[in-house]
Amino acid sequence: MMKLADARSYEPSHSTWLPARLTGNTCARQMHMVLRRNNVNVSGAGSRAMMFSHGFGCDQNMWNAVARAFEADFRVILFDHVGAGRSDLTAYQATKYAKLDGYADDVVEIGRALELKDAAFVGHSVSAMIGALASLKAPGMFSDLVMVGPSPRYVDEGDYIGGFSHDQVEELLEFLADNHLGWSAAMAPAIMGNPDRPELGETLANSFCATDPEIARQFARATFLSDNRADLPRLNTRTLVLQCREDIIAPPYVGEYVHAQVPNSTYVLLDATGHCPNLSAPDKVTAAIRAFV
Repeated sequence: MMKLADARSYEPSHSTWLPARLTGNTCARQMHMVLRRNNVNVSGAGSRAMMFSHGFGCDQNMWNAVARAFEADFRVILFDHVGAGRSDLTAYQATKYAKLDGYADDVVEIGRALELKDAAFVGHSVSAMIGALASLKAPGMFSDLVMVGPSPRYVDEGDYIGGFSHDQVEELLEFLADNHLGWSAAMAPAIMGNPDRPELGETLANSFCATDPEIARQFARATFLSDNRADLPRLNTRTLVLQCREDIIAPPYVGEYVHAQVPNSTYVLLDATGHCPNLSAPDKVTAAIRAFV
C-alpha cells in the first residue's frame, strides 16, 4: 500500500493512479495537500475505485481486513477523517466539523483530487451518513453506497425510534467530556459486542483512547445529535444497508428505516453481532459488499 502521509516524498511519475491533469506542479501540490490532510492511502488495481470511510473514534485501519479483499479488482482508497488516525490535526476546525457536512466536504475533495467517477463508497456507522451527504454534494462521484450500521438520527423523536432518548445522549456526551479514557474503556466492549472475544473490545478501546479528547467530544456531538432523515429520500445512488442482528448503537429497526427511506436500496441482515462487523465479521461484510457491487 502506498503511503501518502508525507506526499512530498512521492513524485507524480511514481504514482500510476495520479490523474493526468493534476501532474502540473500547482495542481499536484493542491492535490497532495488534500491527500496529506486526510492521510489518504491508495492500493489495488482496476479501473474502478472503492473508498472506505471509518466511524467515530476509529481510523482507516478498522477497514484493513475488508479492504484488502478488494485490491485485486478495485483501486482501494483508505483515509482518516480530520482529527483521527494520522490525519493533519492542524486542519481541524471546530466550526467546520460541528456538523457532518464538514466531513462530507472532505470526502468530496478527496474524490475530486483522485478524479473519482462511479466509485463505490463504503461507510461504517456515522460515515454512512457522511457518504450519503457526499453523494448528494457530488452527483456521479459514487454510483454505489454501502452503509454499515447506519443511523440517520440516534435520538428518538415522535414516531421515530433511533434507540436513545435525548437525555441518554446528553449523559453519554457528558461522560465522554468528563472522562475520555473511562468512557472509552466502558463503552468500547458494549459497542463492539461479542463478549466472548474481548480482544475486539480492547482494539476498539485503544482506538478510542488514541483520539484527541477534545476532537472526540466534538465529533461525538456532531454524530449523536445529527439528523439526516430528510436526506435519505433524496439519494439516487444504489445503496446497500448492512445491519447486524444485535447492535446497541444502530439496532436492526434503524437499518430497516433507512432501507424504507432510500429509494434504490437493498437491506441485508448479517449473521453477526455488535456495531463493528468490519472487525468482528469481516468475511461476512466482504461477501455482502462483493455480491452488491
